[in-house]
Amino acid sequence: MSEGLRERKKRETRERISDIATGLFMTRGFDSVTVAEVARAADVSVNTVFNYFGTKEDLLFDRRQEVEELPSRVVRERGPGESALGALRRDFLDALDTRHHRYGFHEGSDAFTRMIAESPSLNARIREMNEAREQVLARTLADEADADPDDLTPTFAAAQICAVLRGLTAHAVQRMLAGESLDDIAPDLRRQAERAFELLESGIGDYCVRSPSVPH
Repeated sequence: MSEGLRERKKRETRERISDIATGLFMTRGFDSVTVAEVARAADVSVNTVFNYFGTKEDLLFDRRQEVEELPSRVVRERGPGESALGALRRDFLDALDTRHHRYGFHEGSDAFTRMIAESPSLNARIREMNEAREQVLARTLADEADADPDDLTPTFAAAQICAVLRGLTAHAVQRMLAGESLDDIAPDLRRQAERAFELLESGIGDYCVRSPSVPH
């Protein structure tokens, strides 16, 4: 078997095990399914499962690297004259309009979120992934801007951008969990996203200024 064919077979086996595991987790709950049950359903040994996945959580988050590197990749691939923020705004709105899964606005994301909420270990993994995504984006921004090592601007920018992305996704999913359809949510979510990116673009210095007291 050629090296290319061997690698393809390994990738297909990994994807098949992950897909079967995800189906079981979604049906019965993550904590209710054992790795042994996943192995039986995939017709492989438990050792084979762990050859491909270091932990049970990895079975569900098999695309962890892709998720963590998404904002960074969008920034690196931006067009001439396009800012990092502009590229991320464009990519988020495109995913929103096309219902692509990369920012969590797609059919089934509410059920996925519900499953995660019921598992402490999955909650912990999501926090790790969010932190990693922010750190990867900060490094990319620093590289792209040729920032001084002591310059914290890339860190601040990455934190604000990732907070907006998390907030928008969480808002959409909560509405889905409440029974609203994607089509009902999308127009308002787009307005919310436009406003969020506008605030990032212009800053929040003028937001929520206290009105002068009116004398009685």
